Amino acid sequence: MSEATPIEGPDRILASPLAKRLASLAGLDLATLQGSGPHGRIIKRDVEGALAEGGANRPTGQAVATMAPSRLAERPTLSDEKILALYDKGTYEVVPHDKMRKVIAERLTLAKQTIPHYYLSIDCRLDELLRARERMNAAAPREGPRAYKLSVNDFIIKAMALALQEVPAANATWTEGGMLRHKYSDVGVAVAVEGGLFTPVVHQAEMKSLSEISNEMRDLAERARKRRLAPHEYQGGTTSISNLGMYGIKSFDAVINPPHATILAVGAAQRRPIVADDRMQVATVMDVTLSCDHRVVDGATGAALLAAFKAFIEDPVRMLV
Repeated sequence: MSEATPIEGPDRILASPLAKRLASLAGLDLATLQGSGPHGRIIKRDVEGALAEGGANRPTGQAVATMAPSRLAERPTLSDEKILALYDKGTYEVVPHDKMRKVIAERLTLAKQTIPHYYLSIDCRLDELLRARERMNAAAPREGPRAYKLSVNDFIIKAMALALQEVPAANATWTEGGMLRHKYSDVGVAVAVEGGLFTPVVHQAEMKSLSEISNEMRDLAERARKRRLAPHEYQGGTTSISNLGMYGIKSFDAVINPPHATILAVGAAQRRPIVADDRMQVATVMDVTLSCDHRVVDGATGAALLAAFKAFIEDPVRMLV
């Protein structure tokens, strides 16, 4: 590649094409380099010299992805004017943000900027749970105050609530003054609504029967979609569940909902070949991923919580005791 032709960028930095390319690949800011070519032009040897000296230059372009959060936060975000300038007028429609979307954006940005997330995944067999659910629904009253119809999500809520009781160190919330250790398992469940989502909370879920959880969750979800929840019904909680399995999503990582320290992402139940008792079997398997706040839940604690959850899911009779 020739170095004969200089490039004059918007910031009036003269550099050869090869120097520009090498600097871009290395994540070097050309503004920090001293050019040794004609008229102060930055050439190949200037970039190579900077790299040999340790590359003490400001990162650009591709290097932004590897910056520490504190340094990344110092870089200004694109203004609305700069974003709109990237697209031709008439090729888009501006849809103003409503209050819900603004709150969601603020909370999720806060979560990713201030909560040190890490993720743990595990597979759960659902065969016993599905058989138990079928029998229980078959025996359920069809009408009246005791009527119910259990979903897999009801079992998931109950299993998570009981797992938090078995691993109380994970049933906690971070505050600057100290750790809040919660007595009860108040489980929030993400419910999609038009334009966003609500996370209604099933309070003291560990103490409720599956039928109680099912009926309560159905009522909360219906009123969430109509935006008729009272604040105390979707605020607080000690953990959350986000279930995208009904959309066919195999697995995903969920963003923690402040002030919670965990959130369980639930994927789709699928028939898969597995090895059990030294032989090949076909089983219904569900992937779950636990997002943890590392300030509150250490790796071993998070692993213990997932193991407890898996034990309840795979042996659902334990949830009836």
